[in-house]
Amino acid sequence: MQLAGRPVESDASVIAWIASALEPASPPVVASLLPPVFAAYARVLHPAVRYDGDDDVAVPWAAVARHNRRAAHRLMQWPAITGSWDYLADLDQPGLWNDAPAEGHLPVDVALRLAAVLSRHTARAGDCWFGLATDAAPDLAGDAAQLLVRGPLALASANFLPEPAEQGPSLWWPADRAWCVVTDPHLTSTYVGGSATAVAEVLAADGIEAWPADPADPVLPDSDPVNPAPE
Repeated sequence: MQLAGRPVESDASVIAWIASALEPASPPVVASLLPPVFAAYARVLHPAVRYDGDDDVAVPWAAVARHNRRAAHRLMQWPAITGSWDYLADLDQPGLWNDAPAEGHLPVDVALRLAAVLSRHTARAGDCWFGLATDAAPDLAGDAAQLLVRGPLALASANFLPEPAEQGPSLWWPADRAWCVVTDPHLTSTYVGGSATAVAEVLAADGIEAWPADPADPVLPDSDPVNPAPE
């Protein structure tokens, strides 16, 4: 079996350092997804999309919050800044956005930018691990849930499923464990853990809408503590 042109690795023990460090919580928090072993963390928001002729234009959450008179903050959630749970799926706000943020998939252009930043913060950019959460066991806390491949950091933006499906890796980290990235299958955000310098660069990068995160931060779509709860 292959993913993104790479053979699936049979030794799942390489993910043990992640699985053993996670802190299961109910409801889940950042430390349930990423090991709470890093100096700093960031939350990368998956952009919404507006159709502009033949082009797809990324729409940041902050712009959507401003349009809907909601507060943009680091714990904001899509249903709360749009005002409805329906905006996670079928409905749109014409003229503002047409496609909701991708659930469980970091868009390719954002993955490219994120990988470019993180490449400067590892000595092993050519030797990274990538995981794909399976349908049967999508929980990132267990190594049995991950199909693993090994390759260069460029695989961070590769498609891990046969076309026309589109799915990037759920989990990626370099062999020196300098940082780690996770995209939970059920969330519209991606979380990054790394050095303070690496995370600061992620937060400042062009084309990436990111906010500081903490291992204790809630992650579920109903966990916005500032904006009114959606109907």
